[in-house]
Amino acid sequence: MEERLMSKKKPAYPVNKRLDDYLSNYNRKIEIPIFYDDLLRFAGSVVVYDKNDEDTLWIRVYYSEYDRKEIDYSLKKVYSILHSDGSDNINQYLNVDAVDFCTFGNSKPFRIKIRNILNDNFTYFYIKKTDASRIYGLELEHMLSPYNLNFLVYKDTLIEEHIAGIPGDEFIEKMLPKCSESEKSQLAKEFVKFNERCMIRLLGDMRSYNYVIVPVHDFDHVVYRIRAIDFDQQCFEGKLKVYRPQFFKENLHMVELVANKLRSDSVAQYKLEERSIVAKRILSSGNRIKKLRAIVKTDKISTKENIILLREQIYELTLDMDFKKCRTMGQILDLALQFVKRNYEDVSMKQIIEHSIKI
Repeated sequence: MEERLMSKKKPAYPVNKRLDDYLSNYNRKIEIPIFYDDLLRFAGSVVVYDKNDEDTLWIRVYYSEYDRKEIDYSLKKVYSILHSDGSDNINQYLNVDAVDFCTFGNSKPFRIKIRNILNDNFTYFYIKKTDASRIYGLELEHMLSPYNLNFLVYKDTLIEEHIAGIPGDEFIEKMLPKCSESEKSQLAKEFVKFNERCMIRLLGDMRSYNYVIVPVHDFDHVVYRIRAIDFDQQCFEGKLKVYRPQFFKENLHMVELVANKLRSDSVAQYKLEERSIVAKRILSSGNRIKKLRAIVKTDKISTKENIILLREQIYELTLDMDFKKCRTMGQILDLALQFVKRNYEDVSMKQIIEHSIKI
């Protein structure tokens, strides 16, 4: 199914001058002591297995004694820049427990495990190659989703904080069957809203292993949230279905959950709620999202063929002739956000007028 939906390989797009200035302005661009290519100098590796002895598709790499000392120091420094004040004061309390490398997917990230030796608490962060479309994805997630994201960019290297949660594929296989009926209904609602949010901001490839389920304990019950963890497919593909998680076979159980637990009018209500929430976030993000949208409109982050295909498919959905005039993927994204914002403002104004008439 994915072979028909997705391109075989998505290229990495460079960060242009305007995006680079934007990152500097919002403290995303900070000098770091190590680059992605430095971590490729590993001397060897071993396969990483999970607790069930299954291949995780990650390999644990190790370095020569000469390189290890420098890399350890640099990774601790990156952790301090990402999570603290950037000084060396906390280095004595940190240990680099593991450096893992994933050869699966586009970004081929390194996953760094940092442990506090005083209390054994640990956390992860990721080092990837810089890609402009991925940066747009991270920024849009920061502004238009319920979650803030912490990441840094320096030249050709991207540092991302770890997003905690239960991998979607693991949750669907092992935990979903054990959920209560009310929990399944709540998960169905959340999947509808997640599906709508991805489509609105053109975040693609949300197969079950590209998002996590986050359980939140609220008084006497558990509320589940869905968070994207992979932003490689922001505004690249031409098929609109790629931006709707419901069309990936890995999400079939979630789609069945929606069909079994929600009536069609409830689905429509939750979609409207999500569009309204995204519109409010666009308004509250002010100049920041305006600047980002102005930059992405002139950037090259996809192919001509994908742009033509997507603008036609979105026109068929919205019947807005402006989509047919788009010449870049950024223009399509900008118009999609405008469309959501405009509809929300039109409905709000209509409600104000109706309320005034009643008074």
